[in-house]
Amino acid sequence: MTVLSLCFLLCADLLQVAVGYLTVTIEPLLPVVVGDTVTLKCNFKTDGRLREIVWYRVTDGGTIKQKIFTYDAMFNTNYSHMEDYRRREDLVYQSTVRLPEVRISDNGPYECHVGIYDRATREKVVLASGNVLLTVMSPPNNISVVAENTPAPFSRYQAQNLTLVCTAKGGKPAPSIYFKRDGELIEVISYVSSTVGYEGGGSAGVRGARPLISRDLDDTKMRKSLSLLGPDGRPGRLYTESPGRSYMARQPGQEPSPATETIPETVVSREFPRWVQSTEPLYYFSNMQIPQSDGSVLVQAKLTWTLNPQLDNDALFSCEVTHPALSMPMQTEVILAAPKGPKLLITPARAKVGDTVRITVQGFQVGSPVNEVFPEPLFTWTRVGSRLLDGSAERDGKELVLERVPAELNGSMYRCTAQNPLGSTDTHIRLIVFENPSMMKNTQNPNNGAPGLHKLGLIFLPLILTVTVELT
Repeated sequence: MTVLSLCFLLCADLLQVAVGYLTVTIEPLLPVVVGDTVTLKCNFKTDGRLREIVWYRVTDGGTIKQKIFTYDAMFNTNYSHMEDYRRREDLVYQSTVRLPEVRISDNGPYECHVGIYDRATREKVVLASGNVLLTVMSPPNNISVVAENTPAPFSRYQAQNLTLVCTAKGGKPAPSIYFKRDGELIEVISYVSSTVGYEGGGSAGVRGARPLISRDLDDTKMRKSLSLLGPDGRPGRLYTESPGRSYMARQPGQEPSPATETIPETVVSREFPRWVQSTEPLYYFSNMQIPQSDGSVLVQAKLTWTLNPQLDNDALFSCEVTHPALSMPMQTEVILAAPKGPKLLITPARAKVGDTVRITVQGFQVGSPVNEVFPEPLFTWTRVGSRLLDGSAERDGKELVLERVPAELNGSMYRCTAQNPLGSTDTHIRLIVFENPSMMKNTQNPNNGAPGLHKLGLIFLPLILTVTVELT
């Protein structure tokens, strides 16, 4: 080693002793879940005298630094500093910041800035910093499955497409969604929707997107099906247009008796599709991610296929959501079911002429309550053989309101049709209207006020004659 090299190393060592040194490192962090407590640790090593420690939270891509912790060694009376600045002595420090119950908004980079005094001047401050990224995850807090475009009518002569929409809210990062049928993962065909933000994904891989299948019947079957329509264009209903008479017609030798009639009378009938799907359906899958203002991501996944009521009725479809913050998947499920006859309630139970009558759907005659029939059924009200009281042919909704019912509605039959893409069912109920005694009293003596008017006429007649005589 030459003399020049020895001189250079000696000068570098003397410079380092004079200026001092400072190294800052922050311990890396694993991803945490919302609600956890996080401790940020800043380790620094120096042979100088500590001046300050400042922690920052970096936001807006590094343009804004929010100060979250400051330590000023100048005002710390317990701080011990080195007496001999010429003697090299390494000191190791650690600064910790505790973040209790972290939120999604705490996600992002953090910086630890450390300052020491320059050994040569004792006034100049030497700075060094380190940074760490805090990743805060949030599991989905709500998942749901609905049928798109419902309530929808039942098609008797043409196949329909059904779309299930699974929505997962509150997740960060975006969760993954899968569909299962009867516990088995569905093989899907991914497609990209025209809506911005959709991302295809599925277990079957990406294939060429094809139009969804809609299998119509041929002309021969269609003509045969059209022969079942009634004169008004509505499908004919066997033994439902007049349920009481139809039921008695099948029992020869028995005459209908008012004593055996149940009031109000309800009759249930069901209708199934008149087409058959012969091949296995193709399931189409799409996925859309929508960033939310709180930093979470709303994910909507859609599963679309051509419905086969004979096979899909009572099928169990489940939506499964996986996320790094979950130890096991979240799951919600629905059972496809056709309605099984609305259960109707008339109020008041003894309707009189002039009353407001309400016929309300209270559930179904067989099976589950209304909110468990999936997809949501469409309820339509009609009056057998005539129009409704307001003159309309039909009315939608779970309740039919008849205001100021006249006596002419006594014995009228009303049909409530409940339908969804899996099937259609009818319930008939007979309205019995009783006489209203209060209205009968007012109509029996229409001239009760005539004697009073006659007396008033006799009183005012002389006055009129007197005024006439005075004027003449």
